[in-house]
Amino acid sequence: MIMKKETIAAIATGTGNSGIGIVRISGEEAFSVVDRIFKGKSGKSLKDSKSHRVYYGHIVDHGEIIDEVLVLVMKGPHSYTAEDTVEIDCHGGILVTRRILEIVVLNGARPAEPGEFTKRAFLNGRIDLSQSEAVIDVINSQNQFALKSSMSQLQGSLKSKIKIMREKIIYEIAFIESALDDPEHISMVGYSGKLVVLVDKLLDEIQTLLKNSDNGKLLKEGINTVIVGKPNAGKSSLMNLLVGEEKAIVTEIAGTTRDILEESILLGGIQLNIIDTAGIRNTVDKVEKIGVQRAKQYADSADLIIYVVDASVELDGNDKEIMEMIKDKIVVILLNKSDLPAKVTKEELNGYLKKEMISISAREEEGMDQLEETIKKMFFAGKVSFNDEIYITNARQKSELRNCRESLELVKRSIEDGMPEDFYSIDLMNAYESLGNIIGEAMGEDLVNEIFHKFCMGK
Repeated sequence: MIMKKETIAAIATGTGNSGIGIVRISGEEAFSVVDRIFKGKSGKSLKDSKSHRVYYGHIVDHGEIIDEVLVLVMKGPHSYTAEDTVEIDCHGGILVTRRILEIVVLNGARPAEPGEFTKRAFLNGRIDLSQSEAVIDVINSQNQFALKSSMSQLQGSLKSKIKIMREKIIYEIAFIESALDDPEHISMVGYSGKLVVLVDKLLDEIQTLLKNSDNGKLLKEGINTVIVGKPNAGKSSLMNLLVGEEKAIVTEIAGTTRDILEESILLGGIQLNIIDTAGIRNTVDKVEKIGVQRAKQYADSADLIIYVVDASVELDGNDKEIMEMIKDKIVVILLNKSDLPAKVTKEELNGYLKKEMISISAREEEGMDQLEETIKKMFFAGKVSFNDEIYITNARQKSELRNCRESLELVKRSIEDGMPEDFYSIDLMNAYESLGNIIGEAMGEDLVNEIFHKFCMGK
């Protein structure tokens, strides 16, 4: 059902000067509002114009031509919001787009709230809540895999998965209720055994989604990567090589890097949020000591640690302290300066720390391809190409999946304890509602408002 609301308007393009700007208007009065200010070449009213056509003309305010524009007409329900929608494509200056928005508002529209266009698409049933949240993920995508994952959800991959699971659960709820109401005609003999098989399958599917959510978070936000090593091991040289420019100062003087350097890069399509830290060693220098302490703190919370070892000098106490610190972390060890005679071998390091090891030369720019493949293998089983799997990247969705899992586990426990069938129905309904919350069925108004408040104004 199309929701009848006020007509809203907003600038749908980014702030700043650009080639074009777009002012979007949506609502049952959208055509009337624009007809008051748009003088098209054909002279026809937008109400009488064909849908999904572009019309040339001018925006006029009290006889004054404001801008030369193209107007796109989309009649509901075949529009983004499922309402009558007009998009005015004007020149992209800040002044002109704001002026046109002001004129639109003065002629009957009101300024849209953040995310209100997408909220209307949701309320009008054109998309579900998981697709709505995918919209903002598409906008915020910082790498190609995050974008593909978000587009998959926007096209309904998660929605379809959740709907199928809910259909299975509601069928069982209906069967139990029917059997309890009419025990003479509907037998429950052997039913608990059949139900537990279904519950196990559902739990497996939910567990897969939850497991993929860890990869989903990495795909969306990037891998928090900390470079550690003792002074002069080549950490800053590696940082500069990965970033592609001189971000860190490189000298032969140990302890040059004292503060934290941060940069986000794409390595073979994988987003790495890299932090170059101070060289870790025992020192009496107060400033350097603070840098060392920060390095240890960042390493403790990292998704990935790149431990740079100067393979041209022997291991010492500082190396052993670092290896002890990172022994329980996900680590790639880089034996740097492979262009020099080696005094540290992989076999020697294996005696202290059994981790992935790669020989590189930051100076000669050797070994980067192997580092890229190693990271892919460590985090994505060697495949960072997007496939048919669904990656949950949203904390709210993940929480609802956990709630669903907990309810289904209670169903299993009730079956194992020989509880009456009406106990199954209660927990099955809770699982059904948790899944419904993911796609926006039975959602509270306050939560819906909070979700869409995160959007930008014109979306």
